[in-house]
Amino acid sequence: MTENSDSMWMRVIDKYYSDNPPLRELLVLHSRLVADKALKVAAAHPELNLDVQFVEEASMLHDIGIFLTDAAPIHCFGKYHYLCHGYLGADLLRKEGLPRHALVAERHTGTGLTLKQILERDLPVPHRDMVPQTMEEKVVCFADKFFSKTGPTVEKSVEQAERSLAKFGQEGVVVFRQWCGQFL
Repeated sequence: MTENSDSMWMRVIDKYYSDNPPLRELLVLHSRLVADKALKVAAAHPELNLDVQFVEEASMLHDIGIFLTDAAPIHCFGKYHYLCHGYLGADLLRKEGLPRHALVAERHTGTGLTLKQILERDLPVPHRDMVPQTMEEKVVCFADKFFSKTGPTVEKSVEQAERSLAKFGQEGVVVFRQWCGQFL
């Protein structure tokens, strides 16, 4: 008997977040909003042939590594810089036997991080390309740009999402605009 999608992602979240109810609640809320947005993209674009079950699961698990970071305003009391949550979450998901989900977690920061950006900005992440490759990875990453964990229930406009990305350079804005043309 295979585990259904809801119980799979809930099991993983409960394993790492049972001792921090406020963070668990925030993670589930944020992830559900991202999943719903990603599923709307999938429904609007059947031509993309997205694996919708995977899109939902990956959306629910994309931020699994945040508890390992130091971001007190959102109840994260770990030792790593918040930027590290993607690759740290990917490591956890690989250990859980979810390598495909791990790639989404690793590649969702901004619109992805290139090795060039990592080296030029001396970012505290592994030195490798971490850019969404599959259409499912791109859709989850895109949907995530519309929601912040500091104002979790308010969906950002396209312009607000662009402004958030612009703080880190124009490369991300260019990719986001391409995705807007493709997914909206």
